[in-house]
Amino acid sequence: MTPRVLRTVLRRLRHRGPAGAVARTRLHPLDLLAEAHAGILQRPGRSALTALGTVLGVGTFVAILGLTATASSQIDARFNTLVATEVTIEDIGGDGAEHIANAFPDDAPSRMENLNGVRHAGVYWHVDVTGGSTVTAAPVGDTAAGEEAAVVAATPGVLAAADPTLSQGRTFDAFHQGRAEDVVVIGSGLADRLGITTLETQPAVFIGGTPLTVIGIVDDVARQEDLLLSVIVPSSTAEKYWGGPARGERAKMLVSTRLGAATQIAQEAALALDPAHPDRFKSIPPPDPRTLRGNVSGDLDQLLLLLAGICLVIGTVGIANTTLVAVLERTAEIGVRRALGARARHITAQFLTESGALGALGGLVGTSLGTLTVVGVAVARDWTPIIHPATVAAAPLIGLATGLLAGLYPAWRASRIQPVEALRR
Repeated sequence: MTPRVLRTVLRRLRHRGPAGAVARTRLHPLDLLAEAHAGILQRPGRSALTALGTVLGVGTFVAILGLTATASSQIDARFNTLVATEVTIEDIGGDGAEHIANAFPDDAPSRMENLNGVRHAGVYWHVDVTGGSTVTAAPVGDTAAGEEAAVVAATPGVLAAADPTLSQGRTFDAFHQGRAEDVVVIGSGLADRLGITTLETQPAVFIGGTPLTVIGIVDDVARQEDLLLSVIVPSSTAEKYWGGPARGERAKMLVSTRLGAATQIAQEAALALDPAHPDRFKSIPPPDPRTLRGNVSGDLDQLLLLLAGICLVIGTVGIANTTLVAVLERTAEIGVRRALGARARHITAQFLTESGALGALGGLVGTSLGTLTVVGVAVARDWTPIIHPATVAAAPLIGLATGLLAGLYPAWRASRIQPVEALRR
């Protein structure tokens, strides 16, 4: 029994009535807080472990909401710089007798680039290579170093719109396109598999027995990531050796625009390409950024908040279990309090205060750890950390509510202990 309890006992003894009855006095809030504080500090190690579940749950809650808000802002930034400036135009120009292998006119890139707001535009399609799409860096007939790779025919505007990062060399341009030069650009992964480490020796690859000089190795692209796994050939060169798109294949156009122009370009593209047959083309504008952000944030919230809820449930069970054990260990103390006039609601209030204090303490520590996690991740990724004030304000309250909920049953059990039975034990 703590010194505080002894002082309370003596004070209650002085209030005995003439017949020996115990006067049931009120429990002062300061006494309630002091007893809860003493009860928690009696076993600090156990109290710390008890609050750990709430720390993890609240910390996860704050970290999830903070990281989701931070990631959403980065999604907005990436959307504005990439997706919001990209338009794809598909060739849907009819089947059967009306089928056109490539409905895009020869000057399609220049027609699109003449539209206000267009930065780069180019036509591309997958090539049906005669003899298979095995690409080798060895002489014809030696396929020991062969690799299966897609062969993409593209005008120079496609690579410009894809915004490539070159590790070596350069991309082909209007000169190579106009002269149908035998050149290719490949991704760095394919170059490694083919054993091409430098362009100083002017290495060549063989596609269906046709030698083509590698003039550039692409390390990364901002758009059309599948180009990294392909061999990119000037469209005029592809037509010279393999013709246009095979039947069943359709050409596409990639267009990069300035910010804010993509929707308008998507509406104007079909008429600009073929005023007589605009129905041969289908423009795909960028999606609504609010819908994209909402879908991503919603998926993250539902998944990760479930994990936070599981941590809070674990914390609630931990606090309830420890508080119940404390009730059993402090049965004698409870009996003395009841014998000296403490009412059942006073015992209930004491144990609820202890469990609520543990929950609130866990909520405060969890809020701090969650905030530090958000800031740490943002700094590591060079992001701007975003945490809503409502999240920081609500998190400790969630910890408090968790503690109070966990302490309901143990506090009720403690209030039901009878003084005679408790003192007999």
